[in-house]
Parts: sequence; C-alpha cells; structure tokens
Amino acid sequence: MSIKMIAVDMDGTFLDDQKEYNRERFEVLFRQLQEKGIKFVVASGNQYDQLKSFFPELHGEMSFVSENGANIIVEGEDYYNAKLPMEKVLEVLAGIKKLEPTVTIVCGKKSAYVSKEISEDIFNSAKFYYPSIKKLEQLEDITQENDEILKIALSFSAIGIDAKLADLSNVLAGEMTPVSSGHGDIDLIIPGVHKAHGLAKLSEEWKIDPAEIAAFGDSGNDIEMLEHAGASFAMANAQEKVKQASKEIIGSNNQESVLDTIELLLQA
Repeated sequence: MSIKMIAVDMDGTFLDDQKEYNRERFEVLFRQLQEKGIKFVVASGNQYDQLKSFFPELHGEMSFVSENGANIIVEGEDYYNAKLPMEKVLEVLAGIKKLEPTVTIVCGKKSAYVSKEISEDIFNSAKFYYPSIKKLEQLEDITQENDEILKIALSFSAIGIDAKLADLSNVLAGEMTPVSSGHGDIDLIIPGVHKAHGLAKLSEEWKIDPAEIAAFGDSGNDIEMLEHAGASFAMANAQEKVKQASKEIIGSNNQESVLDTIELLLQA
C-alpha cells in the first residue's frame, strides 16, 4: 500500500539536539506531501502551543496529536481532547508524592500548571515545552482552574527510570499509564489515550488504513504509534524497546534522517 499519512515525534526524532530542523528542506517536502494528498501529523507529548511554534508558517495546514494523543488539533481547529476526572487528578497527585519527582506538571487544555515552589530555572525549562503555564499555590488548587486535564508530566533522574516506571505502575494501579518520554521524563496518560489512539481517530476521519501510515519515534511514548503504523521507523538514538517495536531503524535525529526517509517515501 502507498503511504497516506506521516506521523512524526518531535524531541529526539524530528528535531535535532539543538531543537531545530532544516526548515527550508522540510517546507519543500511538505508541499510535495500536500500535492500527493499525504497528511502530515506531529505526534508529541508536548503542548500544542509549543508544537505549533516550530511551524510558524505551516501549522494551520497540518495536524497535531499533542499531549500524547490527549489533544488533537486539525489545521488549527480543535478536533478532540480527552479529559481526566478531577477527583482522579487529586488521587494521582497524592499517590505520586512519595516517589518524589523533581518536577510535577499538570497539563490542561488551556494551560499547564506547576506549584509555586518550583525553582525559577526549572520553571523556565518547563516553559519551553509548555509555553502556556501557570504557577499555583499548590497543585491541588487545580480544582479552581476550570480546565480539562489531559495528562500529568513528571521528571526524575534519568538513572533508574525503568524502576520508576514500575513503581508508578504499582502506585497508579491502572488509573493512569506511565510512559517514558526520554531523559528522565515520564508522562502519566489516561489509559488507552496515546499517540496511536490519536492517529486512529484521524485515520477514521480521513479513511486511511493503518498500513498506509508511516511513523517515526525514539521514546517509550512512541511505541503504540510505531506498532500501529504499517511503516515504522526508530531513530538510531532511540531507546532499545522502541527499536524493537519498529520495522526499521534509521539514522539519528542529528542527521536529518526523518527528512531523508520522507524523501524516499515520496519517491516510492
């Protein structure tokens, strides 16, 4: 089957280590994708406001499966968002405290939220990924914000992250699913609401078979998407379990490997 949708993760995949990509080359490829009727989808754990900033001229012409599938935007229009019941948010916040994450971010449709106790350095770092972010007296005050909660993002030391994932699975007991997003970061997602779930919704809308999807990723939160897609590509810098979930391993995120592969797909 020919490819009708291309889905790319951003950090460690589409973006290089300087959080950049070859914009001129991509725009040429993007226009070629449009000419062939191939949908381009950004699929990331990050906030939509951050993701669209990478495509200032083009974001209104593409689709975003943001917040690991919990918030989908199609050509600038809201398409779908999941919602975690507020009582569950409070239960999860209480449960994860004993694991002592270095950062806890509650991610909503309107904004992300952190405790005012966060250091300024960490706050500024978080703001890169969540440009719409707000400090609360305490995270439990989220109940007063009239927002729809999509996920919870945690940071730990990158050492022993598999053990942290196991600990979180035990603490959460199926209420939320912990997935690695790289470099010691873990997203707590609503069970079943992941990147593949988002792609499936768009596939249904656009009448695209999973076999007609090409997906690119590097971290644990990409695994479902890579397993869902007919053509799946793990980066050379990907986690080992991500490589095992993919049909092909390509170069690193610092080598324009995603753009090289898109070019090959267009030629095919």
